[in-house]
Amino acid sequence: MGADVLVIGGGNAALCAALMAREAGASVLLLEAAPREWRGGNSAHTRNLRCMHDAPQDVLVDAYPEEEYWQDLLKVTAGKTDEALARLVIRASSSCRDWMRQHGVRFQPPLSGALHVARTNAFFMGGGKALVNAYYRSAERLGVQVRYQAPVSRIELRDGRFVAAWVGDERLTAGACVLAAGGFESNREWLREAWGCNARGEWPADNFLIRGTRFNQGTLLRHLIDDHQADAIGDPTQAHMVAIDARAPLYDGGICTRIDCVSLGVVVNREAQRFYDEGEDFWPKRYAIWGRLVAQQPGQIAWSIIDSQAVGRFMPPVFPGTQADTLPALARQLGLDEAQFMQTLDAYNAACRPGHFDHTVLDDCRTEGLAPAKTHWARPIVKPPFYGYALKPGVTFTYLGLRTDATAAVRFGGQPSANLFVAGEMMAGNVLGQGYTAGVGMSIGTAFGRIAGQRAASAAQRRESAHA
Repeated sequence: MGADVLVIGGGNAALCAALMAREAGASVLLLEAAPREWRGGNSAHTRNLRCMHDAPQDVLVDAYPEEEYWQDLLKVTAGKTDEALARLVIRASSSCRDWMRQHGVRFQPPLSGALHVARTNAFFMGGGKALVNAYYRSAERLGVQVRYQAPVSRIELRDGRFVAAWVGDERLTAGACVLAAGGFESNREWLREAWGCNARGEWPADNFLIRGTRFNQGTLLRHLIDDHQADAIGDPTQAHMVAIDARAPLYDGGICTRIDCVSLGVVVNREAQRFYDEGEDFWPKRYAIWGRLVAQQPGQIAWSIIDSQAVGRFMPPVFPGTQADTLPALARQLGLDEAQFMQTLDAYNAACRPGHFDHTVLDDCRTEGLAPAKTHWARPIVKPPFYGYALKPGVTFTYLGLRTDATAAVRFGGQPSANLFVAGEMMAGNVLGQGYTAGVGMSIGTAFGRIAGQRAASAAQRRESAHA
């Protein structure tokens, strides 16, 4: 046997599992599909962890109690979440930072300003790349074996128990296994299959950009569901999907491709019409619904329109937007129908009601008699120069996954496996049926990665004792 515990994946959840299993005394082999320079999956693009806390704590200000965290999650998922597992994640988020620090993760002082998350989220010093590197250094120091460019194509099971994994023609056995190999967001064919062809004859998935790693093909996820009939959960079209700069690269654009001015202006589609309330809620609670909204528009494209009043109130994009001194000129530069564009903007401007504008709170600046309404931060777009940013759907990770419980065990016909566990994107759909709130993906990966690693070590050790 190569190791007590086999961990398949190389991102945050996989690393948490590997570290916990090793700390519990198990020998561990981690298989990362990517080359070393691309290791870490989507975790390398993350920035923070959403944390529950009942009072100010080191890098977190004020308090963010369990119930508020739960209500935030409940709101963005519209109830499509397993409350017991969600609360498990929330509680675990309050006590994991000391363990993370022990493995080299550093946090930066509280942030203030337009992100509204100094109270709710702990930011990694150096971002996700630094976190991933710290975990790999710690893993190697503790004796975790790491193999790169080692994609697992299939696994062997016997009566719901893990037996072996295959990397090419190589068969690797272990006493227990943790699956943490990500979703299927990089698998264009699967995305096409999930999203299908719409009424306009378009294949929406053909216009999706992938914000993270190209290595998340969903190979093992499909293998477990189709070939082993593992219990699945989630809708294959639901994902962490952000409206990003349409000029972003196909893969690995990461955080710098985000366009954060949506809530401070209006968004129009190819037909120059608005289609959703831009001011529904704070941006960290709503940014991850806009990719899906844009995906449902003609051509899977839209434009965020702001004026100079909004400049300086949001994280500026890496690349400048299209700029014009008049709205008609902006419409022409964006290639939008000028008459329809002006009709949309004039109707919006006329519907804005006076209020006290404050982008740091849910203010009273709203529209009246307009559909869709803009419920907060609605100010007439009148101050030149004007800016337009083209948006496309950017998929971060998919929510279809393996059903699990508080033990992180993979389930077959409702029965938990004795030695096969799951963490991270491969099970995030248990908590995230739809929607997203900033930092919760890392909370899920950290909580279930640690549980899976600990359980896998125990399962492997029990098996060894039984064979002794």
